[in-house]
This record gives sequence, C-alpha cells and structure tokens, in this order.
Amino acid sequence: MTSGRSLETARAFAAELAAANPEDSRQLTLHWQDPMAMASKGLELAGLEYMRAVKNREVPPPPIAVMMNMAPTEVGEGRAVFSALPGEEHYNPIGVVHGGFMATLLDSVAGCAVHTTLELGEAYTTLTLEVKNLRPLTLDTGMVRAEGVVTYRGRRQATADAKLYAEESGKLLASATSTCMIMS
Repeated sequence: MTSGRSLETARAFAAELAAANPEDSRQLTLHWQDPMAMASKGLELAGLEYMRAVKNREVPPPPIAVMMNMAPTEVGEGRAVFSALPGEEHYNPIGVVHGGFMATLLDSVAGCAVHTTLELGEAYTTLTLEVKNLRPLTLDTGMVRAEGVVTYRGRRQATADAKLYAEESGKLLASATSTCMIMS
C-alpha cells in the first residue's frame, strides 16, 4: 500500500536525520488515546455541552492537542479560548516556531468557537482559513493564548475570527478568519 510505504519512508528519513548528528539528537514521545472515543462522544452532545466536556477533560483530548501542547481554557456560546506552549519541536529551519503551529492553533480555536453553536446532530468543517502572522513566535515568547469568536452563524455556514497573543506581554502575534461549513 502507498500509505504504508510512505510511513516507512518517513520513519527511515527521520532516523537518518537523527543519525546524522547523534550528539545533538532530540527525541519526543507523545501519548494519546483513541481519537474515535472523543468523536463518538461528540455525537451524543450539543456543541457547547461537548466543548465544555473537552475543556473539563471529561473526554480525551484529540492527538493534535497533545502534539501542539494546547488545551481549551474557556468556552461559551460562540467563543473559545485555548492556551498553548510552543516547543523546540515546533521550530522551522530559520529558528522560529513554524507558521503552521500558529495556523493550526488559530484554526482550532476558530473551529471550536463554531462548534459551541452546533445543535445535536450537526457537525462542521473548515472551508477557508486566512492567517496573518504579525510577529515571530519563539521559545522566549512562552505561553500563548488564542481566542476565537463567531462573527456569523447561518444555517449552512459560520465565520469566526481568531487572535493569537503572547500571554506574558499581551502582544498580538497572529490573526485569522475562518469560514466553516455546517453539516446536518
């Protein structure tokens, strides 16, 4: 199968990179639970109730949250707030946290803000995400806070704005607008 071969190739490439400079090699081990357990719980609850269960750790976090060191800290109708701690493992080749880290965090918080508006039996998916990175993110930035707010909720689409701040300084690091498709 192609996917199995791709995974083998990726693992071999990672091992090759680590072996190239073993004295400076770092390793990260992640642990997560079955993501389908979380998804099945989502089918039983309306959006806000489900997001409260996620925030209160009544359901396991999705693997992406573990990998991103992020967690919801506040949820309300049409609103979600996450905290995250970027790590060295999120760095890009130019010595700052990869823009994809910020985009993923902004997409997550905007999507979860939309999720709080869902009725039982509804789901959503991101259609578009426009991100504006304003400042570089490094380890020195420390903890970051992402805030997502729904600005429009229709029957088939929703729009949310998201902002990413450095918790200590309060500086705006990035912003995004997300459009989501609502599915029944």
